[in-house]
Amino acid sequence: MFKDKILLITGGTGSFGNAVLSRFLYTDIKQIRIFSRDEKKQNDMRSLLKNDKVKFYIGDVRDVESINQAMKGVDYVFHAAALKQVPSCEFYPLEAVNTNILGAHNVLQAAELYRVKKAIVLSTDKAVYPINAMGISKAMMEKIMVAKSRFFDQSTIFCGTRYGNVMGSRGSVIPLFIEQILNGENITITDPSMTRFMMSLDDAVDLVLFAYSNGRPGDIFVQKSPSATIYDLAMALKKIFNAKNEIKILGTRHGEKKHETLLTREEKSHAIEMDNYYKVEADGRDLNYNKYFSEGEVAIDTFEDYNSSNTLRLSVDQVIELLLKQEFVIKALNSKTAKTYSYGI
Repeated sequence: MFKDKILLITGGTGSFGNAVLSRFLYTDIKQIRIFSRDEKKQNDMRSLLKNDKVKFYIGDVRDVESINQAMKGVDYVFHAAALKQVPSCEFYPLEAVNTNILGAHNVLQAAELYRVKKAIVLSTDKAVYPINAMGISKAMMEKIMVAKSRFFDQSTIFCGTRYGNVMGSRGSVIPLFIEQILNGENITITDPSMTRFMMSLDDAVDLVLFAYSNGRPGDIFVQKSPSATIYDLAMALKKIFNAKNEIKILGTRHGEKKHETLLTREEKSHAIEMDNYYKVEADGRDLNYNKYFSEGEVAIDTFEDYNSSNTLRLSVDQVIELLLKQEFVIKALNSKTAKTYSYGI
């Protein structure tokens, strides 16, 4: 689908960028551009891949000139660069604004300037009914994407995806639990009954590709995903590793929710349901306020939001089955000590 095309991935040295490279590097894609500010990760990736199809651009989405330089000649953009750690963004909310909001604006402006065919922004369930700075900043990123999809001449299509927790991604809890198990430490969980959506990195790539193939201006796509409690996740990993580690309850961290939401009740009322996905189309109304007050829509009180509490809940055995399909879990299981364990660049 990307034959002879140039793809730019912002934040491309992260887990998502690595997954995209694994999927497309040895196809007939012309070039994959990795844009990030971390020269160490870029050097590690360059040394590992040794592939001329991959081009590296040092820069920051906050810097318009650096993203403009990387955007020239690009056909498609996957915008994954973001500050993603909830506690970090709680303590430094302006940093979240600068990267997740203003940085996303810079990327979309550059995509329009250089006539990119389609730009897909990657969002998060924390953007839905947000209670923390990270979620608020990602919600604003979505709003910017939708707004730009209305006003540009649509030579560039802007659309988005919204994820639950991606297993094995940096900062996710599963690698932390595995490291604690292999080091003989307590498994630290915040709230045993807290639920989270369960998605693999392959699911994340599939969702973006679905948006690539089906997205129209302003669309946001959500994958239907199962969930698990944090306690069941910890128990599943204990069984997989035949571990005796104690579980220690820490209490909820800054900005954490008990359950995460992928679709609001308001979005659910008009979302288009597909086999494995929901599509939320942009509201096409303009600023003629008469439309808001004189033309009603469906009653939203007949719907409920789509969240990690009311989706399919996995049992411990089902979580085990899912985890054993993940390469990083198998790699850790085959390792002897935490020191030899690695789960990505």
